[in-house]
Amino acid sequence: MNIVILSRNSQLYSTSRLIEEGQNRGHEIEVIDPLKCDIIIEKEKPTIYYKDRYLDYVDAVIPRIGASVTFYGCAVVRQFEMMNVFTTVTSDAIIRSRDKLRSFQRLSKAGIGMPKTVFTNYSRDVEEVLEHVGGPPVIIKLLEGTQGLGVVLAETKNAAESVLEAFNGLQARALVQEFIAEAKGADLRALIVDGQVVGAMKRQGKEGEFRSNLHRGGKANLIRLSEDELKLAIKAARALKLPVCGVDMLQSARGPLIMEVNSTPGLEGIEGATQKNIARAIITFIERNRR
Repeated sequence: MNIVILSRNSQLYSTSRLIEEGQNRGHEIEVIDPLKCDIIIEKEKPTIYYKDRYLDYVDAVIPRIGASVTFYGCAVVRQFEMMNVFTTVTSDAIIRSRDKLRSFQRLSKAGIGMPKTVFTNYSRDVEEVLEHVGGPPVIIKLLEGTQGLGVVLAETKNAAESVLEAFNGLQARALVQEFIAEAKGADLRALIVDGQVVGAMKRQGKEGEFRSNLHRGGKANLIRLSEDELKLAIKAARALKLPVCGVDMLQSARGPLIMEVNSTPGLEGIEGATQKNIARAIITFIERNRR
């Protein structure tokens, strides 16, 4: 097959691993920068022009769309969908997952456990907001932050007030969430491919850090998920219609809670921790759907 990876950098670990595994299985793999694609829209003949050619020969695409280019990147994925090209993740699913508020609303409707969350329209009544989530300490998250950026732990009412005022002043919308103290700065990442968990790791934040992101110095170790954690991860991926994703969970006193669902999960941490070939699982997922 002719498989296109939509990525701005072919040297990134995740992109290079997908190239390697795709070629190992006999496919033609091409990395294309979505921002350099021209979307041509005309009656009954949607096409994409890249550099000096039309991309009318593509069988499947693997979107590796960064958060900063979500709008145009998803427009390119949507155009491939209009051309009846298989994609591992649809444009609509990527957009849904990037909006934390929208994601939590869908997960809530699906009956999925999560930390208690409040969203307000630039409310100045911080005390009332804090009461909704059980009082400080609280986590305050920008709606579109990634890799731990735009996530703040406010340990007191005054701290929460200061952070919310700063975000409000920047016209940046944020969620306020209860702080799950018993998680102790750790979370679980389940990697989903074709609706099944193919690998899982426990990420532990560095000393004094409540965020467990590997980009922020966290460490990852192989973990065996409980039955409840497996079911929750699969249910969350289905609720957001993401056949390939990373599901982040917290271990709490009331059971596992969904923290976030990532439509473009990195492969380096999960492959390193589990020693499993996740990149190959993604390529074989494409093969099963393009037979």
